[in-house]
Amino acid sequence: MTTRPVDAPDRRRRRYQEVTPRQWKAMFAAWIGYLLDGFDFVLITLVLTEIAGEFRLSTATAASLISGAFITRWLGGAVLGAMGDRYGRKAAMIASILLYSLGTFACGFAWGYTSLFVARLVIGLGMAGEYSASVTYVLESWPTRWRNRASGFLISGYAGGTVLAAELYKWVVPNWGWRWMFWIGVLPVLVALWVRRSLPEAGDWQNEIGAATRSEAERPNPFRPLFTGAVRSWTNAVLAAAAAVALFCVFTPVGAGYVPWLAVAAALCLIAFAVQLGGRRGWLLYVALMVTVFSAFLYSWPIQALLPTYLKTDLGYAPGQVGDVMFYAGFGTMAGCWLAGFVGDRLGTRRAYACTLLASLAFVFPVFAVRDSLPLLGVLLFGLLALSQGISGILPKYIAGHFPTATRAASLGFVYNVGALGGAVAPVLGAHLAEGMPLGRALAVLTFGLTLVVIVLVGGNVPQRLGRLVDRQALDDHLVPQAGGAGTVASGASPGSAPGEPTPGSA
Repeated sequence: MTTRPVDAPDRRRRRYQEVTPRQWKAMFAAWIGYLLDGFDFVLITLVLTEIAGEFRLSTATAASLISGAFITRWLGGAVLGAMGDRYGRKAAMIASILLYSLGTFACGFAWGYTSLFVARLVIGLGMAGEYSASVTYVLESWPTRWRNRASGFLISGYAGGTVLAAELYKWVVPNWGWRWMFWIGVLPVLVALWVRRSLPEAGDWQNEIGAATRSEAERPNPFRPLFTGAVRSWTNAVLAAAAAVALFCVFTPVGAGYVPWLAVAAALCLIAFAVQLGGRRGWLLYVALMVTVFSAFLYSWPIQALLPTYLKTDLGYAPGQVGDVMFYAGFGTMAGCWLAGFVGDRLGTRRAYACTLLASLAFVFPVFAVRDSLPLLGVLLFGLLALSQGISGILPKYIAGHFPTATRAASLGFVYNVGALGGAVAPVLGAHLAEGMPLGRALAVLTFGLTLVVIVLVGGNVPQRLGRLVDRQALDDHLVPQAGGAGTVASGASPGSAPGEPTPGSA
């Protein structure tokens, strides 16, 4: 007997009515949190010159404050993700919002470089947890067939936060000083309190985990493989400390002269964790996804980090003109996230990702060829970022679909935030490449070449193919549920499978 999916549209109802008011409320709560996540993250880049001037920091030392948040992201993503798997997505989302809000608030009271750097470490912990908690919460709350759109809508909040921060910067800092920008960042605490009071738990987690567990011992523990015995526990504690110290030295002046060796040491420690968390059947998938996310950050972050520098140095734009360009760039990314969600649900996640990135290549070199026309540059940059950066709106859906509900938040948090280290490497790589050529050409070459790498990895389904070398029974998409969550899957093709995307368990 064929069971009709719970989330299949009633022919008498409009399509938009498939999403209930409660699901829209879940989206809004997570979107606001992610908007403030983007707002908090770019604050340090906007006020870096003011901080460097007040604390008398060199350019390299000041830049290490940006990298500070990357040092703890991998740890925050894993720990808060594990919290989400064990105690619920909502609890992890609240904890992450509180962490990065209070860390940002503390930045406003910093009395020197060290205190500011410590606050940035706390921000990194919270932001990493925000990604895994909000993404899993929304994806598991929305109907199956809308989950690419849910992913795109959610990630658009980050771009909105960067636009909001840029606009507030022009008004707050000249009148009140740079510290007030950070104090405003405490606003997410109010969101966290509202979330705890008014939102239900994510549907998939509640149906598969929350309702099924009767005791603390029955709850999922994604970190169990790391603590099976005293020897392994102590070994992993040493690995965690070694990874943290190595990353600290890589992204601060402390490791000058030893960066390549320290980077290799950190990478080996993180891969060791991936092998243990993934287990015998999943370790290769973990590592492949980490490489994919790392490559995605490498192609996207040179422009995100160095575009203002390019506009000021190579094109000679005034600060007001730079602000205008960045304003349109932010809206391009936001529009691209929305577009990515619709295209992903229409074509399938992987196909949409690869096709949109392929289309973005047509804009790369024209953007850096424009010299004297700000309107033309704005139009081209809007198109480039909508297609290249905006497609990251469905990156959460792409990654999360590789993991089952019981370990999804921890796995997503760890894989994504280890890969996010590419965001710290990318500006440095772009700056070094620019030593032998103009900065604009260096950015164009990096963006074009690394985008091709991501097209091959995602479009060719490389992580899943590699994962099946050690686990032939791996599902194509765990976010197409077998029962509960968004609904019961019918026999035959899944209602949540977009055209061109295979159903779970198919070869």
